[in-house]
Amino acid sequence: MQRRRLLLLDNRTSLAGSLIEMGSLRYTPAGIPALNFHIAHSSTQEEAGVARKVECEMACVTLGSTAQLLAGAKPGTEVKLSGFLAAKSLKSRIPILHVDTIEFLEG
Repeated sequence: MQRRRLLLLDNRTSLAGSLIEMGSLRYTPAGIPALNFHIAHSSTQEEAGVARKVECEMACVTLGSTAQLLAGAKPGTEVKLSGFLAAKSLKSRIPILHVDTIEFLEG
């Protein structure tokens, strides 16, 4: 039972790509900096032994110092993001990547 519980708690995601849409830096009611943005990803992945071109866009949010760091970035900036997936809201169950680590990639 303990192993099953630990597996259910695993929710880490990393994604590399290009910033395509940046919101304005805002502050939560508690005064924490927050930034919503979108990333476009394109790669080739192997699935069932066959190479497959993968493209997607992901909505993201980051809080605190990572929001302040990313606020100065421009669309087109290449980044590698890490964080966890959560529903957008109670009414919208669409996943959003909550970013806690940002690495700026040099092109």
